[in-house]
Amino acid sequence: MRKVSFILAAALLMVSAAVMAQQASKVYLTREISPESLVKIYKALGVEAKGRVAVKMSTGEGSNPNYLKPELVKNLIWEVDGTVVECNTAYSSGAGNEQDDRNSSANHWKVIERHGFTKYFPVDIMDEYDEIRIPVKDQTHIKYDIVGGHMANYDFMIALNHFKGHPMGGYGGALKNLSIGCASQNGKAYIHSAGKMEKLDMGKLWTPEFIGNQDGFLESMAAAAQAVVNYFNKKQGIIYISVMNNMSIDCDCVDHPEPVKLEDYGILASTDPVALDQACIDIINQQKVTAKNDPTDLLKRIDKQHGTHTIDHAAQIGLGSKKYELVNLDL
Repeated sequence: MRKVSFILAAALLMVSAAVMAQQASKVYLTREISPESLVKIYKALGVEAKGRVAVKMSTGEGSNPNYLKPELVKNLIWEVDGTVVECNTAYSSGAGNEQDDRNSSANHWKVIERHGFTKYFPVDIMDEYDEIRIPVKDQTHIKYDIVGGHMANYDFMIALNHFKGHPMGGYGGALKNLSIGCASQNGKAYIHSAGKMEKLDMGKLWTPEFIGNQDGFLESMAAAAQAVVNYFNKKQGIIYISVMNNMSIDCDCVDHPEPVKLEDYGILASTDPVALDQACIDIINQQKVTAKNDPTDLLKRIDKQHGTHTIDHAAQIGLGSKKYELVNLDL
């Protein structure tokens, strides 16, 4: 009898584990893109931002018009008493005007001020003075993650992402914002090169040594994203919000991006960055081609750069789930 009971108990545990593995993460959605909706969707997550709150977002390359505007995000940042955090880029914009570059703190601050961020809230360039290494669980390519040193000053992070295309990663969302976005200049080189270049060498930008292999780069992004998530989960926590507006095939890091061909869609949020990026990708895939709304170029960019491999690898290493339940806050 005891043996039967033990077998039944073991079977129940296995069934329970299988059910848990199949559970879908909740992704919240509102079609309204406004300062009020950002606060609404943050509150819907049911996770309070505590302590010193870092709001990781891109403040945009100098002449890029598509970045999330401070007027849109200010209510959310005031709600959580947050600080916008950034890191310097690992490249020149190529625009021929160093005032538009963000690869030095001096020029980066000029762009941040010109784009209006310092008008509303504090901003911190996390790698302005130093960098730190944080542990990486998946060491397939990178052995640690090199992030801005000021990350240590924060207890909680809101990854506030602008979903759009990206020349290297195919798309930019939560996973890129957590990985490349939080990495110092050396950290960016380390991720891009899939662990081959630990220190940025400006003379080797875009060479095979810097670029590494595409899938290795994408997998390194997933690993670095997981490192940042684990770092904040050991503190007060981390959540993810993505705004689907001004969606060019190019990132906010591109000084003169390709024209926007997609209509604005809405705001999505989750406690699972993998589910959030997957939901955004699915939305793009479901768009119908019209005169004002054409996802063709963005889908080609994602496919060319094998962009969804980042999501696949992130799910494989246990960062989150590709399965999700979409919760429409507008209903």
